[in-house]
Amino acid sequence: MASLRDPSLTGPRAELHGHGLILRPWDAGSGSDVGTWLRGMRDPEFRRWNTPLRLVTDRASARESLRARAQSATEGTSVSFRVADERTGEALGHIGVNEIKYHLKVARVGYWVLPEARGRGVATGALLLAADWAFAQLGLHRLELDHAVGHDASCRIAQRCGFAYEGTLRGAVFQEGRHDAFRDAHLHARLATDPPPAAP
Repeated sequence: MASLRDPSLTGPRAELHGHGLILRPWDAGSGSDVGTWLRGMRDPEFRRWNTPLRLVTDRASARESLRARAQSATEGTSVSFRVADERTGEALGHIGVNEIKYHLKVARVGYWVLPEARGRGVATGALLLAADWAFAQLGLHRLELDHAVGHDASCRIAQRCGFAYEGTLRGAVFQEGRHDAFRDAHLHARLATDPPPAAP
């Protein structure tokens, strides 16, 4: 098995295929990628359930956000993938393997899907791909996923992909649109040793 810090695994060459999808790193130099990232981060449904520490409000902040993610990939602390239709190349959403802790072999996953791509199994396929890659290529043992309580769609996706519900984290994430108030989150996790989930 390659080293967890091997840049060929987390750098710009990492590309994943399966479930009708292609996952590749975002490109801060691509106007199309910047526009897609901006749309996803400004989507009302995304903002209903997620309040990033640094808001993305225009193309400049979207490009800066993608540059920060590219830097994290270079450092090996997280990997962010653009999710697209494998046949057409149409951008569908995002998935990230974040907060990689090499000494514990653990990371957190997060994802979003563009409005026009919802209901097509995109998040499920992307999560299965990213999880398999993180276990097989990064040698991780545990992947965690959390979502705000009430986000039932995300809960179903997590369970469909083998991420067992482990409990409720009190006051673990920001309230919608606020950095001074908190709400509870559900914690899900999948271990490398868990039985593989059924294919979508």
